[in-house]
Amino acid sequence: MNPRLPFAYFLTFLVISCSPDKSEDFGREISTQRDHIVKGKVIFEEHCSTCHNFNSNAIGPNLSGLTKTVSTDWIINFINGPQVILDQKDPRALALLEKYKTVMPSFSHLGEEKISSLLSYLHTFETVMEDSDSETVTNLIEAGIPDSGMALELELFAQLPPSDSVAPMAKMTKMEPESQSGRLFINDQRIGLYEIIDQKPQLYLDLKSLRPDLVSKPGWATGLGSFTFHPEFQSNGLFYTAHTEPGGTKESDLGYTDSLQVFMQWILTEWKATDPKSLKFEGSSRELLRIDNPSQAHGMQEITFNPNSKSGDPDYGLLYIGYGDGASTERGFPEISYNHASTMYSAILRIDPAGSNSKNGNYGIPEGNPFAAIEGKAGEVFAYGFRNPNRVFWDESGNMFATDIGQHTIEELNKIEPGKFYGWPLREGTFVINPYGSFRQLFPLPEDDEKLGITYPYIQLEHDELAAIFAGYVMPYGQLKGKFIFGDILSGRLFFADLDQGPNPEVQSFKVKFEGKELTMEELVGGRVDLKFGIDGKKNVYIMSKNEGKIFKILN
Repeated sequence: MNPRLPFAYFLTFLVISCSPDKSEDFGREISTQRDHIVKGKVIFEEHCSTCHNFNSNAIGPNLSGLTKTVSTDWIINFINGPQVILDQKDPRALALLEKYKTVMPSFSHLGEEKISSLLSYLHTFETVMEDSDSETVTNLIEAGIPDSGMALELELFAQLPPSDSVAPMAKMTKMEPESQSGRLFINDQRIGLYEIIDQKPQLYLDLKSLRPDLVSKPGWATGLGSFTFHPEFQSNGLFYTAHTEPGGTKESDLGYTDSLQVFMQWILTEWKATDPKSLKFEGSSRELLRIDNPSQAHGMQEITFNPNSKSGDPDYGLLYIGYGDGASTERGFPEISYNHASTMYSAILRIDPAGSNSKNGNYGIPEGNPFAAIEGKAGEVFAYGFRNPNRVFWDESGNMFATDIGQHTIEELNKIEPGKFYGWPLREGTFVINPYGSFRQLFPLPEDDEKLGITYPYIQLEHDELAAIFAGYVMPYGQLKGKFIFGDILSGRLFFADLDQGPNPEVQSFKVKFEGKELTMEELVGGRVDLKFGIDGKKNVYIMSKNEGKIFKILN
């Protein structure tokens, strides 16, 4: 399941379920005019194509023949109000909710004209493909996750101002302090960077104005994806952002075959504040890196510095970047991802922002990087073989970890070591996946698996437990002190594990308590959670939800 493309969920929910009812008026009043079809193709490519195609099952089902098997009225009603359809106990919607574990938001704001054009395009695909649920692998990991019985108490800490009129009301992905001063910052992907002062957000960096080409639609992971402050920000004024612009906005530093479109570009920017103590950014900026991306998914989701590194350490001042495969594998180009560290896709990168020995001369490649001196390799690569390394962090012992969102079946937490290959797109967790075949079908590891040199997950969980993993922190206090907390982006289901137990530690779930009532995050925010975690300079940990733009502090 892909959490970054909510509109694609409507298509996912439409196809798999009941046998066609021939009495329904399929295709009723769907326009076949060419201009409607052309407009619908654009809408499909922007909102749906990362999850779906018309040849085979991908993240979502094959869509060929959709309008021949589902009534037009049902499709339109579902787009406009999926929760309403579910509340009516519609069998098709309920069956698919059980299968995919999430509810898409309403897309009534698209309007009648765009929805009509989308249907016109879908209606051009005549062949009704057989349902391939028989290929779907479930219960590969037999043991379920037990409920710990714990409920951590929350209080409402802050509310970001709405940046849209429909959910997600605010698109935060990260809340962390500037390390020297403890000032607390949080992003809204549509707007820029806020500072939280006395529990109130104040706009610090108006990225939308400074970078007018910024786009945060379509997809839930576009816009200002991540930010981080240099460990010496108080003296040098440097901090960094990653954001998206439309494909072709400027010449890129990294691209791929001409056979695959450039849908977006991810841009890494260095900002230099004239006065680091100012409450509003004023200063200069420079672009460090621009990367072509074939979709709105799996791009530059994380940038960060090692918080354990001190001045004089080899790692000090080096910037880590998590970059996924851009959905190139789903597009039929897995070779972009399986590149043996020859490019920066599907990798965790490490660069020196103060250097200049990169190909574009805008940053440095550290001598200590595992591929820095190897011909034919990308010297920026620190580790590779990831589908979407959306969060990179370190524990207090200095071990480096990254969560990696899976394709159809497995979610991963990986312990990161330099130069290691983590399997994508040949592996999903500890299972074989055919990157040129059905992503729904996984296979056991071969007897000679060691020859590929793959490093396997520290924790792997199946999609019957969570749909898209996101890491929190090793808790510094409370009931779960010393335990690593994490969760499911979509449902907000919460988990913990003791990473000191070594690979495959026991994982348990927990709930939350708010205003004296024990409940789930889904119940707390009223629908899709889009879960994120944050931390402040005093090591208080927070749970955040894009749904309403709310930030909750964990009290115990």
